[in-house]
Amino acid sequence: MPDVPNRSIRICADRGGTFCDVHASYPDPDKPDGERKELVVKLLSQDPENYKDAPTEGIRRVLEIVTGQKIPRGERLNTDKIDYIRLSTTVATNALLERKGQKHALVITKGFKDLLLIGNQTRPKIFDLNIRRSSPLYSAVLEVDERVTLLGYTSDPRAAEHAVQFDDAGKVTRGYRGPGWDENVNGEEEKELEIVRGLSGEAVRILRKPDESVLKTDLGKLREAGYTSIAVVLAHSYTFPDHELFIGKLASSLGFTHVSLSSQLLPMIKMVPRGVSSTADAYLTPILYQYLDGFFSGFDEQLRSGGADAPRVEFMASDGGLLDLDNFSGLKSILSGPAGGVVGYALTSWDEGRKYPIIGLDVGGTSTDVSRYDGRYETVYETTTAGVTIQSPQLDINTVAAGGGSCLTFRNGLFLAGPESAGAEPGPERLYAWFSKACYRKGGPLAVTDANLMLGRLIPDYFPKIFGKNADEPLDVEASRKGFETVAKEINDEFKSELSLDEIVYGFIKVANETMARPIRTLTEARGFETSKHILASFGGAGGQHACEIAKQLNIKKILIHRYSSILSAYGLALADRAVEQQEPSAEVYSSSSIPHLLARLNNLTDSVKASLEKQGFHGGRVVVERYLNMRWEGTDTALMALGSSPKGDEEVPKEDFEDAFKKAYKHEFGFLLEGKRIIVDDIKVRGIGKTFDSLGPSVFKELAELKTSEIDHASTKKKETTTSVYFEGVGRLKDTPVYKLPDLEVGDTLRGPAIILDDTQTIVVVPDAEVTVTRNHLYIVLP
Repeated sequence: MPDVPNRSIRICADRGGTFCDVHASYPDPDKPDGERKELVVKLLSQDPENYKDAPTEGIRRVLEIVTGQKIPRGERLNTDKIDYIRLSTTVATNALLERKGQKHALVITKGFKDLLLIGNQTRPKIFDLNIRRSSPLYSAVLEVDERVTLLGYTSDPRAAEHAVQFDDAGKVTRGYRGPGWDENVNGEEEKELEIVRGLSGEAVRILRKPDESVLKTDLGKLREAGYTSIAVVLAHSYTFPDHELFIGKLASSLGFTHVSLSSQLLPMIKMVPRGVSSTADAYLTPILYQYLDGFFSGFDEQLRSGGADAPRVEFMASDGGLLDLDNFSGLKSILSGPAGGVVGYALTSWDEGRKYPIIGLDVGGTSTDVSRYDGRYETVYETTTAGVTIQSPQLDINTVAAGGGSCLTFRNGLFLAGPESAGAEPGPERLYAWFSKACYRKGGPLAVTDANLMLGRLIPDYFPKIFGKNADEPLDVEASRKGFETVAKEINDEFKSELSLDEIVYGFIKVANETMARPIRTLTEARGFETSKHILASFGGAGGQHACEIAKQLNIKKILIHRYSSILSAYGLALADRAVEQQEPSAEVYSSSSIPHLLARLNNLTDSVKASLEKQGFHGGRVVVERYLNMRWEGTDTALMALGSSPKGDEEVPKEDFEDAFKKAYKHEFGFLLEGKRIIVDDIKVRGIGKTFDSLGPSVFKELAELKTSEIDHASTKKKETTTSVYFEGVGRLKDTPVYKLPDLEVGDTLRGPAIILDDTQTIVVVPDAEVTVTRNHLYIVLP
């Protein structure tokens, strides 16, 4: 085998709930013009009998295949040949779901000890008579005797006239002139207390500074009690972070290994979400870094040490951007896993000319993730996971507990799919993962995968042989059959019916499909979008088995399935862009007089973001900048991020109408506008994107418009691998359903269902009368 150049192998690994998917590319030795070969490895996420860490094992297998050299398991891997490793992980997500994060303490302003426990009084289940409030993530509270307050208020109709005035150096030139502060209107008494200008421009009065000696004693007691992680949340720290920074520096000197400062994590108004997010970070980041320490221990020292000549390690953040190790944290990794899939389908399915909106359907082993793409990623800034409301930018992904591993049960006369999940490996360390699927040769309950196997939608001879004691056995059909025969007898006895085994098994599939379709309706119909006008981009290990039937339920006629759909979350990592965000608080009324100052601040942040991306090697047209103002109507507490224009590279920033963008977003979200009220700007934000690729080539729809097609005749074609017996709704079991291997199909081939199309990592079920067209990277399916 030809020698592989150093720093040439690019590896992306997505560790999901059931499988770990690895995508790699490297220079094609037979084509010295720069073309790259691609390689896919799929393995169980947990298989302690054979390996400790799935991504490390996947990378070991990649290096073995590419270099042609045998690498023993457990040996530290040499990274000389590796250009970069990109990872997405569910470690922080699982720690939050299972409440197995790091024990930590909350450090908060005196008098606010119970603030995060009280929360915002939200009652998600308003008619529930037995309210069960989630317990806080922190285990202890330390109150700090410090206090700052603000002079004046944004909603003052004469705010500019009353405000404290500062010179360019930040020195007070005129005191506060409004009512409400010690009945003082002239400003003489303000000299008795220190007044500074906050980051938002507001005047901050320092009432009391933290006492270092007292604080050192109190923090020392926490260290003696075994605490190594703290979250620091002080009043008004979003605009005046000095006290938090002081506490953070002191805590680090006393041996705390992780300190989450709310002012640095999330410099936004609203102390409750800022505080909860900080405690989540202090709870999750140490656990995440414990996992990463174990991951890095499987490689040579240069991987972690970094440097100009070392391989890069990058991580997928919840907002779809790549981060380096220094900027990756538990708070930013909650949706690390599914975010890669969103990036994958968005960049490979979107057509800038036709602008068809796309629904992403990611059917994994333990859950189904649904998202929507209409030319830009849909982002939310406040989400609730496992009862914890977190304020951090995340892709808008709806998740339901229905996937290939969802347990199938019959209870109280009902067919049920989920929410319990049969994981890949037995053990209480995973949420609901007490057992394994029956067909996975590890014992356990029936799951959706067993149902697809029984209906002929999975073919054991073509499914990865990674089961059994030595991880080399196929799926166990008989185990699935015995389980369903027992359930079928129970159902027929209950209903005094004579339903066939196929009808009963398919009944469970219909229930699972409806569960998966529900969040799609939430993302479309519930938000004013017509579901049928979308294209369904299906991916995930089980996506191809359900895509056609879910599309039929939703009246969606067009489906896209990528060649790498079963590992699209890993493939999306290879396509993802580097992201840099900077944000500052504000407290200005949006008006003609304030716009120049707001734009000047945006320009400063833009320059800083571009400089950061330039250090990472992104210049000119490979840099895209998005500028936001977080705006709300005066008198309301609901702010929306309004996006201005998105200039590229070094182009001048065109005029940005943030007010119009805010009103459009508000009207779409709530259906009305509060005309006559002033608009308040709470935050300014700039997001810089360093493009990994200048272009991914023509879109699939442009390719289809120019594609010369050739229809395959099932009866005479030599491309057919075999036939198999498959059950379909309405027509029953078709014993001669043709089976095709995806690599054997050529670009331009078309075929009509029923059919099974498969490769080493996925099985795609084509329902009767559906038409499939093979393109360069996709299967394009049109339903009748």
